[in-house]
Amino acid sequence: MGSDALAGKVAAVTGAAMGMGAATAELLAAQGASVLVADREQRAGESTVDKIVAGGGRASFLRVDVGDSDQVRGMVETAVERYGRLDCAVNNAAVAPDANTVAELAEDDLDRILAVNLKSVALCLKHEIKQMLRQDGPGSIVNIGSVNSYRPQLNQAIYTAAKHGVIGLTKVASLENAARGIRVNAVCPGAIDTPMIRYSMDSTGRREQDLAPRLSLFGRFGRPEEVAAASLWLCSDDSSFVTGHALAADGGYLSS
Repeated sequence: MGSDALAGKVAAVTGAAMGMGAATAELLAAQGASVLVADREQRAGESTVDKIVAGGGRASFLRVDVGDSDQVRGMVETAVERYGRLDCAVNNAAVAPDANTVAELAEDDLDRILAVNLKSVALCLKHEIKQMLRQDGPGSIVNIGSVNSYRPQLNQAIYTAAKHGVIGLTKVASLENAARGIRVNAVCPGAIDTPMIRYSMDSTGRREQDLAPRLSLFGRFGRPEEVAAASLWLCSDDSSFVTGHALAADGGYLSS
C-alpha cells in the first residue's frame, strides 16, 4: 500500500476525538482522504483535526451523538456538503464495558451501552449506505467490533451482546449491498492501549503487566495505530474482494 491509498476519497470516522478513532482519522487523512471527525467531545475532536491539518491533511470536526438518528443523518449530510460525497466510513464510537454479572446488570448500563455500541452502528450503517447508494458507486464501511464479539468476558454481558450484534449487522449489510459495490466489514480489536482501557484498569486496580500477557500472544497491549491500519486496508481498494469479514487485530488472542 502506498502513501495515497485514499487519495481523492472522503471518509467519516465516529468516536474520532481520541484513542483508536483519532488514530484512524489521522491515518486515513495521511493516506489522502478528506476526513469528517465526528465525536461528542468537541475540544478533543478539534485537536484531532488540528493534528491532521498540521500534517498537511484535510479534515473538519462535527459534534455528533451517534445514538441519535437525526444527528447521524446530519453527519452524513455534512460530509457530503463539505467534501462532495462519502466513500468510506469507520463506525468506531463506543463506551466502556459494564462491570456486573447478568443477574446484577443495571438497566441504565443496558440502555447506555446498547445505544452507543450497537444502535449507533445500525444508524450509521443506515445513513451511510443510503448516501453510497445515491452515489451509485463503490463504498466501504468498517464497523469496530471487539474480541468480545467472539469470546465473552466475565461481567461484561451487555458489552459482549452489543459487540456480537455489530458482527451480525456487518454480515447482513454486506449481503444486502455487495451487488451495488458497497463493502461492509468489521475490525475486532483486542487489548489496545487507549484511554478506555486505562480508565477500566484504574477503576479495577489492574495493571498492564498483569493483563497484557493474558490478552496478547505478544505480551503487550496493541497500539491504536495498529487498529487504524486494519481499518485503512478495509477502506482502501487493496481489499476490493473482501466483504462481510471480521478482521481480528488482537495480538493473537482469539487464536489461543
